[in-house]
Amino acid sequence: MTSERPAWPCSIAVDVGGTFTDLVLIDHGGTLTVTKVPSVGHDPSKGVLDAVDAVADSLGLAAGEVLANCERFVHGSTVATNAVLEGNLSMVGLITTAGFRDGLEIRRGIRADQWDHRAPWPAVLVPRHLRRGVAGRINASGEELTPLDEAAVTQALEQFATQGVEAVAICLLHSYLNPAHEQRAAELCRDRWPEELTVVSSELTPLLGEYERTLTAVVNAGLVPTVGGYLRRLAGALAERGLSQAMLLMQSNGGTVPLSALAARPVDLMLSGPAAVGGALRRSGGDPKVPVVSMEIGGTSCDVAVMIDGSVPVIDGLEVGGYHMNIAAVDVHTVGAGGGTLAQVDTAGMLQVGPRGAGAVPGPACYDRGGVLPTATDAHLLLGRLRPGRSAGGALDLSEGLADDAMVAEVGGPLSLTSQDAAVGVITVLEQHLRQAVETITIERGRDPALMTLVAAGGAGGLHGSPVARALGCRTLVIPAEAGVFCAIGMLHSNLRRDVSRSMVVGLEDLGPTGLQQRLAAEQERADALTASDWPANIGTELSQYVDLRYPGQLWSVRVWLDAETLDLGNQVDEIRRRFEAEYRRLYGHIQPAGVLEVTGVGVVVIGDLGPSASTVVDRATTDQPTPLEHRRCWLGANTGWDTIPVFRGQDLEAGHRLSGPYLIEASTTTVLGLPGDQLEVQPNGDLEVALR
Repeated sequence: MTSERPAWPCSIAVDVGGTFTDLVLIDHGGTLTVTKVPSVGHDPSKGVLDAVDAVADSLGLAAGEVLANCERFVHGSTVATNAVLEGNLSMVGLITTAGFRDGLEIRRGIRADQWDHRAPWPAVLVPRHLRRGVAGRINASGEELTPLDEAAVTQALEQFATQGVEAVAICLLHSYLNPAHEQRAAELCRDRWPEELTVVSSELTPLLGEYERTLTAVVNAGLVPTVGGYLRRLAGALAERGLSQAMLLMQSNGGTVPLSALAARPVDLMLSGPAAVGGALRRSGGDPKVPVVSMEIGGTSCDVAVMIDGSVPVIDGLEVGGYHMNIAAVDVHTVGAGGGTLAQVDTAGMLQVGPRGAGAVPGPACYDRGGVLPTATDAHLLLGRLRPGRSAGGALDLSEGLADDAMVAEVGGPLSLTSQDAAVGVITVLEQHLRQAVETITIERGRDPALMTLVAAGGAGGLHGSPVARALGCRTLVIPAEAGVFCAIGMLHSNLRRDVSRSMVVGLEDLGPTGLQQRLAAEQERADALTASDWPANIGTELSQYVDLRYPGQLWSVRVWLDAETLDLGNQVDEIRRRFEAEYRRLYGHIQPAGVLEVTGVGVVVIGDLGPSASTVVDRATTDQPTPLEHRRCWLGANTGWDTIPVFRGQDLEAGHRLSGPYLIEASTTTVLGLPGDQLEVQPNGDLEVALR
């Protein structure tokens, strides 16, 4: 319990995960308070309220007083993601064009792994008897060939009503070009179902790709009754307890919006939580001119993202559990590599690390919760990087004996290695996975990680940051303060955001500057209507526009951003071509000189400036470095081997402190390993910046 009252007002962010609900509170003076409570699977709102009670208790205050003095409450969660992964969607009826009833089951017709023809497809989200085709046809140019059969729509709705359908998705062919048939079908549907339970694909995602557009509408319809209801219950409960501000929700695109904007669009919450990486990196990334790559390593997975020119790239597609959806989402690459990643020897005698994880229960073997398979956490414990006994937070009692038994039984014995040598192998393989994950989103996208700052976050990020950064050739490493709640902190540094876009296929020269301006103006009008209805009045906004281009016959497009201050579309189509060719050459190494360009889409992004949250501050150091807590024998990698190194407490580090590697830092949400040659300096906000030599 703290002895000082917070400096009101405060900002609060809550990140609901599958195992824990993280809450961070920062007051007006920059003091940060962090709490973790178990998530409540059957009712995530209870976990949020429990977290609010816990942080209030730690401050010696009533929850009502904390909420009454909260000026910004941001919520992110895995609720929507888990509903898709676990198949917990409401019953959806689908109205589609006659003859295309099975498009949802045919999918793209291609496999993620072309060599694995035995892997089962994910379940079809709408059974065939609830997929109804209706006559009426819009062609690929947006022209009506056959009028909509309204009687067939009515008949389908009558059948849905008798079969327990909770929400209806409407996706008709080529509606992204001409939504008239979908709009009329929606009018008929909304006579029977509330407006938010009638999902129209051309309103949700007017983008090319019938399968993706249909699937996105179906997923959204399946989420509205459950996720929408959960969010409204939570907002009501918080209001009853004293919160007067509208709750903000973290979207997949890395921005926030008020609850009223997403009650009918819960599919936009699919990457809520990890999407906050943009705000977190803006806080910890330093100079925005220096490109940054982050890896947030949790218990089971590692999320990797880049930040270029102060922003994280946003793409128009997201894949969750084998389902491909057309939603704006931050470009995050995820691999199964974390503290709880399982290690085993396969039947061929090869060491396998991941992608499966031990989860919270039973967890790593050293947790003594019934786990018998070794994990990366067990390996770190055997290598002296983690402290046996009570962990820094006191929540776990780590057993070195149980870790040793598991490592010998599953890895050391089959490979004729000692438990410590087996642990070295586990960490080596895991860090190779981490390195490859970073290279996937940097080298494979035309960027050199050696020229970037690596931000290592998450509960396990501090242990792997220096080895992975060195392997990548990075010169600077940043370990954020309170790295274990990286995304929750990022939510407090995220602004409002709306993305609107529309597909088309037309030659750039055929469209011309006037046509391009008209298409962009139409999308801006859509964005203005959305923000006017949902955003606070008189908020400062920033507008960005883009064009998606490709050479004819190509599957993927390249996005070209338009700078409204320097680019006059009236006479600068040549400038658009130049920007396209520069980006295309960076990505693929060549261009087609004077090649024909097709416009495949246009879009508008509107950012609403919420103003900065208070910056965290730590005390200024009066000495060069703190006194070590102890010295411990630790394995420092193949080049150094074992050595006895100082161990510092995270709470003893103050701004300006400098440490020279090797060292260990036991912080409240992570443990940091410094290798020989690392030069660490504590920043004013508590981040640890390491120069690598």
